[in-house]
Amino acid sequence: MTLESNPLTSLQGASNFRDVGGYPTAGGQRVKRGHVFRSDHLAGLTDADVARLQSLGVRHSLDFRGVVEYTATPYAIAGVERVALTIEPTVIARMQALVAQGIVPTTEETVDLMRETYRDFVNRNADTYGRFLKHLLEQPTPQVFHCTAGKDRTGFAAALLLSALGVNRATIEHDYLLTNQLYKRDARLEGQGHPHVMKVLWQVQPEFLQAAFDAVDTQHGGMQDYLHGAIGLSPQDLGELKRMLLEP
Repeated sequence: MTLESNPLTSLQGASNFRDVGGYPTAGGQRVKRGHVFRSDHLAGLTDADVARLQSLGVRHSLDFRGVVEYTATPYAIAGVERVALTIEPTVIARMQALVAQGIVPTTEETVDLMRETYRDFVNRNADTYGRFLKHLLEQPTPQVFHCTAGKDRTGFAAALLLSALGVNRATIEHDYLLTNQLYKRDARLEGQGHPHVMKVLWQVQPEFLQAAFDAVDTQHGGMQDYLHGAIGLSPQDLGELKRMLLEP
């Protein structure tokens, strides 16, 4: 089966904004378009962008950024309620600790740090990701979720949602890797670091997402058990999420 490319809804002030709908599921259905969007941060939106969000019917923005990130680039969008789903960017703290010791990690060591970050999403941030999915359930109007670059915390959130809806992992990886085509790096947000380290930190690699899936499979008994267990969705919740977000 040829994967249909996902329709993009470009915004001038957010480079990694897109619809998570349009993807096929293993059961032969398709994720509804126009209901859930993913993005990088929304602090740079133009008036035209805000009008576009309003025309899409977006009423909630689910913000995974940490306190310092949000404080540095806050936003307020008329008609859109921001919901804080705070996940602090621990990989940055780990990197700063190494630099403080005079250690410059290699490319592979930086990749290992990113893998560990994704395992933390699974094991340490399950409650927050559970709140994310439950918010989608509780609010029928379109929503957008994001972090700073829309790649890691947001990338795992999208992978979790698409997994819950029955999209296969190859398709989920395709959506995840679109970030490398879409996200425009912003040096003001990245901080200082060695180029080989920053290249790893501000792109996505299949190995990062695979580390999360491996943790789900080996430590939680697979995606269904993870969704019903650590994430906290009942079978009824999962069924309702599919009813809301899959085409009949």
